[in-house]
Amino acid sequence: MNLTPAGYSLLLLTAIVGAMAAVVTFALLRFLAAARDTRRTMRSEGSMEATVLSAALQEAVERLKAQERATAARAEASERLSGEIISSLTSGLLVAGLDGAIRILNPSGRRILALPDALPLDQFRRSERERPLLEIVDECLQHHTAIVRRAVVLPENLDAGQNATYLGVGVSPLTDEKGQPHGAICLFTDLTAVKELEEQLRLKDSLATVGELTAGIAHEFRNGLATIQGYSKLFDLQALPPAYRPYVEGIRAETESLSQVVTNFLNFARPAQLTLTDVDLRAICERAADEIRPDARARGGEVEIRGEYAVIEGDEVLLRQAFSNLLRNALEACVIASVTPQIVITSELDPAANTSRITVNDNGPGIPAAQRERVFQPFFTSKRSGTGLGLALVQKIIVFHNGRIVAAGAPEGGASLQITLPTRA
Repeated sequence: MNLTPAGYSLLLLTAIVGAMAAVVTFALLRFLAAARDTRRTMRSEGSMEATVLSAALQEAVERLKAQERATAARAEASERLSGEIISSLTSGLLVAGLDGAIRILNPSGRRILALPDALPLDQFRRSERERPLLEIVDECLQHHTAIVRRAVVLPENLDAGQNATYLGVGVSPLTDEKGQPHGAICLFTDLTAVKELEEQLRLKDSLATVGELTAGIAHEFRNGLATIQGYSKLFDLQALPPAYRPYVEGIRAETESLSQVVTNFLNFARPAQLTLTDVDLRAICERAADEIRPDARARGGEVEIRGEYAVIEGDEVLLRQAFSNLLRNALEACVIASVTPQIVITSELDPAANTSRITVNDNGPGIPAAQRERVFQPFFTSKRSGTGLGLALVQKIIVFHNGRIVAAGAPEGGASLQITLPTRA
């Protein structure tokens, strides 16, 4: 095929244009590939940055969670320690708010105040027996000043079987970090045992003083009575005119009665000299019960012994005399009231306090509340023929054994004589 010069020029021009188009296309493809690679690189770098940022955030979150767990653990440990301290206190702890509402009362406080564990704190202020303690807390809340070493007496509640309780109280205001008061904290201690010990020592001193002052007078009085009684027995009643015989018989009877009173008083006033041995309290009570059981059964009654008894260090003769007097008094009270005697001796041990509590209950007329402190005074009696020395002698024996005796009301309506004696640790 023969081409003209114009054809060659057109063909050359077409080849040049095609080559230029190919170059442009190649350049465009390279540019697009470079742009694509750039976008891919940028996307990869952005993903890496996001991954690094996400990891950093996750690490920070984990660190915060760990700190939160550690803080919660420390708070829980601190709260648990505070609870253990409050529960372990032997003194009573009471915390009140500014409005007077009770927020905290530890177990020892409930035990000292004889409050049940199930009693809600919002009902604590409704109890009248604890009013003296709450008045001191209210005084601290009102004046925002500390109260140190205040003595408080909670009255007895005979219906609930609660004796008077002596407390040593201290109250301090509670303040926040800015010094603003927001409540009061009260610590109180049961001083009843200390008070009873002081009373025992005082009673021992009183008994010793009475014995020293009166023993000599009683002996002289007894000698005079013996002389009168001796001369009265020299009279031959058959040789006397009938009108005079009642007078001599009256002299003999009265001197005999007075002699018995003097003998009882000398026994009471005599200094206590204990012969200490191991004494089984159950055996003591059994023997005392055997003495009056025939009389009680003859009247249709019974004498029962219940509970767990201890072996203590004491004077067996004196303790037997004390319990015999108590049971004899209980029987006589039932006879005077014309009721069938039901006398119950119960015993319970308190290992924590190392004490044994023995109670003698009867179903007689009982002892009026106003006379329960006086029944142990010498010569106080409600019986027409009594000398008033029986319970006084019982108290002396118990006190010299470092014990305590109180009179209360029995569940059967009669008298309840409650004896507390120390046992071995």
